[in-house]
Amino acid sequence: MDKVRRGDPGFALIAALLAVWILTPMGILVFTVTNQDVRISSRLVGERKAFYGSEAGIHRLTEKFDPAKLNDNTLYNIKVVVDPATDPNTAYEISNPTIPTSGPPSLPEPGFSFDSGKKFVRIIHVANVAGTNSRYGSSVPIGVGTGHGPVKDDTIYE
Repeated sequence: MDKVRRGDPGFALIAALLAVWILTPMGILVFTVTNQDVRISSRLVGERKAFYGSEAGIHRLTEKFDPAKLNDNTLYNIKVVVDPATDPNTAYEISNPTIPTSGPPSLPEPGFSFDSGKKFVRIIHVANVAGTNSRYGSSVPIGVGTGHGPVKDDTIYE
């Protein structure tokens, strides 16, 4: 069998087939990697926006927290859009604050006491704040602890 030389008929066909066999998998690889990068970038953007939503919810919770209004339906368990004008897809939701089921329900307030020995404490409440972005399908839930006080230690359970 003779070797194929440049001048032989069919050399161009063989060279073209080899090029297609080599370049096609490389093209598919480049397309796949690029597509994955775009998906990862989109996911990161969505998670960042959801995190900003969670931050806005935490700010709102610390700003409006009132232990006398733990079931306030204007603040808790409603979805609030962070910035309706520029980003209507990013929102947060705050759950009702509750006293924790594990750990201490209060922390001592050092430096506060009466002559009679009564001590002051800070009452602890925990809530979940979930930031979401509906455009990217992202959600970032954050557990938040907040407290109020000082209150007298002997009046906590009255």
